[in-house]
Amino acid sequence: MVTKSWLYDVILYIYALSLLFYFSDFIGPNRSAKRMGAGLLSFVWVLQTAYLIYNLVVHNRTAAYSLFETLFMLSWLLVTVSLIVNRFFRIELFVFLVNVIGFAVLALNFFSNPNVSPTLASWKINDELLFIHVSLSIAGYTAFAVAAVFSGMYLFLHRQLKEKKWSKLMQRLPSLDKTDHYAYVSVILGAPLLLLGISLGIVWIALEGDMALFFDPKVINSWFVLLVYIFYLFQRLVLHTPGNKLAMWNLAAFFIMALNVVFANFYSTFHQWS
Repeated sequence: MVTKSWLYDVILYIYALSLLFYFSDFIGPNRSAKRMGAGLLSFVWVLQTAYLIYNLVVHNRTAAYSLFETLFMLSWLLVTVSLIVNRFFRIELFVFLVNVIGFAVLALNFFSNPNVSPTLASWKINDELLFIHVSLSIAGYTAFAVAAVFSGMYLFLHRQLKEKKWSKLMQRLPSLDKTDHYAYVSVILGAPLLLLGISLGIVWIALEGDMALFFDPKVINSWFVLLVYIFYLFQRLVLHTPGNKLAMWNLAAFFIMALNVVFANFYSTFHQWS
């Protein structure tokens, strides 16, 4: 059996990357993104299948039906079902949501296994889970920061054009359509990264065994930030809100996210800077 967690980390990161492509395809039909997502998810399925076969061959019947293997089988079945649906139906939202659940189950399975040791000797296994949680969340925050910069550029260009003020700086900036599109793409990347980060945070809390942490202000506010960005996507895709209003909403969402990160040290019981 694999006892080092580095292989599990690789599987989780590949899984997360596949979900980014699936989310992108769900937001706006994109054959290339869907193909990449399906390819990466298929690779995750192959790794899971190889592990299951190895486990059944090498281990006795009791070990094969332990809680670890049961949860692993559940995650494997969720991936299998989503690949079948992806192949024969066009229900991208179903595929994405099912795999968010599968991703969380797989993480819970990996990091709750007492036989798995962390990659770094100085870490505990929960520290490695926390590292992945933080890395995905920070990647999401980075994408949101990029989106905020493009939204600020959009508002600047929009105001200059409205007032018919021309300058050399305007010539060096992308057009309104491009800045709006770049901000939109950044949010598409940031939203699923934050969702996956939150899901791993939930797994970490479950493994810590302190259910009160589910109601920590930082956790609640993180869900609120995610909903704010989802509403941004809803405004763009369903309500067809004008670009200047979307840009202002994007900046407001980033401000809320920044406050959530900065002031976590003052009101969160465990999200604190040391």
